[in-house]
Parts: sequence; C-alpha cells; structure tokens
Amino acid sequence: MARATKTPHARRSRYSKAEIAEIFARFRTQRPAPRGELEHVNAFTLLVAVVLSAQATDAGVNKATRELFKVADTPRGMLALGEDRLRDMIRTIGLYRNKAKNVIALSRRLVEVFGGEVPADRDKLMSLPGVGRKTANVVLQQAFGQPTIAVDTHIFRLANRLGLAPGDTPDAVEAGLMRVIPPEFLLHAHHWLILHGRYVCTARKPRCEACIIADLCKAEVKTSDVPAPVVPVAG
Repeated sequence: MARATKTPHARRSRYSKAEIAEIFARFRTQRPAPRGELEHVNAFTLLVAVVLSAQATDAGVNKATRELFKVADTPRGMLALGEDRLRDMIRTIGLYRNKAKNVIALSRRLVEVFGGEVPADRDKLMSLPGVGRKTANVVLQQAFGQPTIAVDTHIFRLANRLGLAPGDTPDAVEAGLMRVIPPEFLLHAHHWLILHGRYVCTARKPRCEACIIADLCKAEVKTSDVPAPVVPVAG
C-alpha cells in the first residue's frame, strides 16, 4: 500500500504550546490593542480600502481614499459617484483601472443582493467582485471582530521564516496559525504578526536586535545574537 503524501497543512510548528503562548503574550504586552493602518469609517470603506491595497502601500491607499470617502462612504454613494470619477480619484494607486471596475461592481452587488450592507460572512464576502479570502478575512476581523488570519506577504514570510506555522501556500499558513495560536490571542494575532513582519522581522534584513521574541525565535538565520530587550508597553 502506497504511503500517503503529506499536504502543506501537515507541517508542524517548531514551537511548543508554551513557547507560542509566550510569543503572543509579549506581542499583546507591546501592543494591547493593535489596529490596521488602512483608514476607514465603516465596514464598506474598510472593504474598499482593502481591495484597493492589493499591490499598493497602505499609505498610498490612505492618501487617495481620504477624499474619496468624503463623497462616497456607502455602496449607493459609490454607485452615484460612478466609475469614471472613482478612477480619477484613485489613479495614484497601482492597477487603478481594474480596481475601479471591481469597486463599482462590488458596490452594485452589495446593493442588489445584500441590501447595501457588508455581510459578516466569508463566503458572501468572497462572492463580491475583487474580494478574495485574504480581503474577506481582514474585513471579518476588523469590521466584525471575528478571529481570522489574513495571510499577506508579511505573515506568510514570518510563519515560514520563524517556523511558527510553515506552509507552502497562504491557505496552509492560515490553517496552521489558526491551529497553533491560543484562542485568547486569535482576535489580534493578525495585526501583531503583520506589524512585526512590517517593522521588525523585515524581508531584506530582520532587525533581530529590536525583536521582543529574539530569545524564543527559532529562525535558521538571524542578524544578531542580542537577547530580547525588555518588552515596551504601549501607552
């Protein structure tokens, strides 16, 4: 009988339950109430901002949406604005033409199918034009307080580099993280990991000397052997 091949979901974390709990306890001490960096005023504007953020920086998206959301902060308002004006207002964002089409299309579907409300359901969110699993997870976590992990480039890199939840695909990493992170930390784990990957465990050169989990980290390559500093408490 042939042996079954392992799927990406079968790869194990390098850390014990106690070590993972300590990692996230430190993240919580450092940032008790982390927030995403995309500016928004409600669930709809968050959804639009996340759709626009694909292959773009949060800062670049925020610059464009500050004026946009003043005139169109609901699906009906976005439809009234129209694709041409929307395109002009987001033209500084990469792939703006296709994104404008998607935002208008998802706004129309929200009005026609969901009564103008953003659904708090992953499958329904993913039925919207331009919305994939990552975008849906961000909206569920930030707008509706559901404990989800939206695996972006930072989280994917971090999970594999540290061996926290190794996986060959974003879905595999998401499944691994959801499995190993203690429930008490799941709600904010998404933001803690993104911020750590964006500002500390960076792609080109990890800032190990500034890392609050350096003494716990099992990454194969480190830039420094400096022990973890005292964890700063956010004010």
